[in-house]
Amino acid sequence: GRPCGAQSRVQASAHRQATAEQLRARGNALFQAGDHGAALAAYTEALSLSDAASERAVLHRNRAACYLKLEDYTKAEADATKAIEADGRDVKALFRRSQALQQLGRLDQAVSDLQRCVSLEPRNKAFQEALHALGSSMHEKMKSMSCTDSKVEQMFQILLDLDEKDADKKQKAAQNLIVLAREEAGAEKIFQSDGVRLLMQLLDTAKADLMLAALRTLVGLCSGHRSRTMAVLAELGAPRLSAVLGVEHEQVSLAACNLLHVMFDSLKEGLQKDFHGKKDAVVLDSSRDLKLLIKHLLELLVLEGASAHGRDNALNLLINVVPRKSPKETNNSLSLWVIDQGLKKILEVGGTVCGSLGSLPVTENSRMSTSVLLSKLYEDLKCDAERENFHRLCEDYVRSWFEGHELPGKLRAIQTVSCLLQGPSDAGNRVLELEGIMDSVLSLCASVCEAHQLVAVEALIHAADKAKRASFITANGVSLLKEIYKHSERDSIRIRALVGLCKLGSAGGTDFSMKQFAEGSTMKLAKQCRKWLCNEAIDAGTRRWAVEGLAYLTFDADVKEEFVEDKAAMQAMFHLAKSEDRSVLYAVASTLVNCTNSYDHEEPDPQMLELAKYAKQHIPEQHPKDKPEFVKRRVQKLLIAGVVSALACMVKSESPALTNSCRELISRVFLALVEEAEDRGGVVAQGGGKALIPLSLEGTEVGQTKAAQALAKITITSNPEMAFPGERIYEVVRPLVSLLHLQRTGLENFEGLMALTNLAGISERLRQKILKERAVPMIEGYMFEEHELIRLAATECMCNMAMSKEVQELFLAEGSDRLKLMVLYSGEEDEKLRRAASGTLAMLTALHPPICKRIPQVTVHWLEILQALLLSPSAELQHRGAVVVMNMMAAAREVAEQLIASEMLEILSVLAKDKGKP
Repeated sequence: GRPCGAQSRVQASAHRQATAEQLRARGNALFQAGDHGAALAAYTEALSLSDAASERAVLHRNRAACYLKLEDYTKAEADATKAIEADGRDVKALFRRSQALQQLGRLDQAVSDLQRCVSLEPRNKAFQEALHALGSSMHEKMKSMSCTDSKVEQMFQILLDLDEKDADKKQKAAQNLIVLAREEAGAEKIFQSDGVRLLMQLLDTAKADLMLAALRTLVGLCSGHRSRTMAVLAELGAPRLSAVLGVEHEQVSLAACNLLHVMFDSLKEGLQKDFHGKKDAVVLDSSRDLKLLIKHLLELLVLEGASAHGRDNALNLLINVVPRKSPKETNNSLSLWVIDQGLKKILEVGGTVCGSLGSLPVTENSRMSTSVLLSKLYEDLKCDAERENFHRLCEDYVRSWFEGHELPGKLRAIQTVSCLLQGPSDAGNRVLELEGIMDSVLSLCASVCEAHQLVAVEALIHAADKAKRASFITANGVSLLKEIYKHSERDSIRIRALVGLCKLGSAGGTDFSMKQFAEGSTMKLAKQCRKWLCNEAIDAGTRRWAVEGLAYLTFDADVKEEFVEDKAAMQAMFHLAKSEDRSVLYAVASTLVNCTNSYDHEEPDPQMLELAKYAKQHIPEQHPKDKPEFVKRRVQKLLIAGVVSALACMVKSESPALTNSCRELISRVFLALVEEAEDRGGVVAQGGGKALIPLSLEGTEVGQTKAAQALAKITITSNPEMAFPGERIYEVVRPLVSLLHLQRTGLENFEGLMALTNLAGISERLRQKILKERAVPMIEGYMFEEHELIRLAATECMCNMAMSKEVQELFLAEGSDRLKLMVLYSGEEDEKLRRAASGTLAMLTALHPPICKRIPQVTVHWLEILQALLLSPSAELQHRGAVVVMNMMAAAREVAEQLIASEMLEILSVLAKDKGKP
């Protein structure tokens, strides 16, 4: 006999082989079920246990199939090669390697593998067709490659030829270059053909059309490709890029802004495109490049020669790329670096007094953008020490201007305070408390020079926003502002003074009894605001302030009523909302929230009210014209005046002025506009449905929820495929699923379920999207809800979801009560619930016959529940019951025997003869 040790080794080996075979079988089952990741894991584990060469070759071949499905073509090629090394005649492995090589762009090698497949199996149609298709695509590629090579050179020749006078020819060459750069192969071709240097020459021509072509081509080169982006940056240099951003030509500046944004994204993400298929890829550190670009943007802010819109574009870039995108990211070092290196430069833009000697060129949006940037930087700070540093830098900057530069310095300091108050107000309040600042503001309010008076009055208005200062300002400022309002010769000053008065007067908010103005004066002020708003002779910057005034005055219901009666004023406001000046967005949105009463209503506690009366305390009162019937009429008038297209235009704005709080206000208004089912079609027709999707995916939690609820209302009552055409319907799923979260209200849960029911009934692709968003466990959870309407909506939603194979499988899962619940609900008293549950059973038993065998096992009451359905006075329930019984009879003999042994046969015989129910 053999020595014992050898015998035990043979046994161990046999045991391992058995386990490897089991794992392989498991991998095959998982692969068939479409779970390629899990199949890969099973095959990999089997490989670690398998010794036999033939067995290992099969496992490598199977892993190659998994990698192909997972789109990891490098590993697919490597595994297929190992299988071929073991058996050169393995056609499956050869075919899989050819597929991988094709995806990796190595077409000549792919062809030779396919030719080998065809020679081994000459009759295999699939191999012949694949070879034919690959031959054609190679031919095309060879043609286009040689064509591309000469094309790239040709295009640059045409563009750089100064004597070429044919404008159309140049235009076409530029267009071809941009299109070519959008494809990875084309971008790489341009890059390899010394393209960056040639594009730099195009930029240096200083001709707008050539510069645009170069910038748009560079976008293609840098998009999602980190190493090429770093090479472009090294070749062109940050100074050149920021100089192009600062040019006078608006389109060129915007194209440069777009390019820089793409470059920032590529440097930040360092997308893996570069690393696919390269074993020895160099890991590149791009933080130095990031800082270099940002440093030049900060320098551009204070560069006197830079254009005003170039400055705005630089601010927008900084807003987008510096602060963290979410609190989950822990590293805020970029913000800290920008505050240290550039806070004073940013404040320089915020403190610019238009029209004063040597001031930087700015647009009407620059100060708003600066406030937003300062706000985002301040919000990105994590601890008191970091915030203290921010305050100190702001205070030093304001003090340095206020103390040593006569009147122009004081104006700059006050303008900077205004900018901070509109942005990080904590910092604004700190600076406002510096010695002498507030006194200066009050004394300059009376200045004879319009520009100086403007700066001071605006600062006073922004200071009035902050409750901490409002009492001090109410004491000193109201009389001063009234003086200015009554006696100033200038509309521009009067309108601002009026806004100051409105702000101070609206301290009581929506509380009708707390008005600080004499009776009737609110109405007078509002009338004056509407008059200014409609007067096109006044510049838009000043008319914007009229909307600011209305944003405060419309707390008063009488003002709301008069405003919606004044069609010209509404349309003038909508016109401003669509204009270039985006700083008006918040005021427009606030006015509309007030008119539609879509702010949060605090319901006072009845006991507290009694106590308050007893203690003679103030009790908030609601204005009679804020009752629902008035609000409903106001909404109708706004809809007729064109509010939806104005809101849609506001949402499209890429401006920093569209802050998250501004988005929330717009979402609130939209929710009010779709309250009545008959208005929803009109809202969708004017672009409301399209505008709500981005609002539901980004912004404050409240704003996203309100927008999602508005989407749900639209989805419930209109045909979703008409309301959200094409791909848009798939974008609606995530916002609707967000309404199912536990922290949402019962009404939001209910509307989310109803809307998802509608979508789930449309197509398998939509059901897959709902599954992918992990909605099914939440829908199931609501089937146990105590509230009968929510329970019903969840059951109806499940009924439509059950058309999906994956959902049908869930009803058979071990240890699950899903099927039991559906059977029991089919016997409930609530007829609508019975209808939904029995409808689900009818569908499940038809689409997934194994369920028929399980029904008798889930509850002893199954027979009486089915009989009760058939004996129901409702024809709908009888029909559902009959379908379930029919499916169960067809599914399995033992189930059919149980049914026939009961009274089922008699019941069916009676129903079969009923002529009234065909």
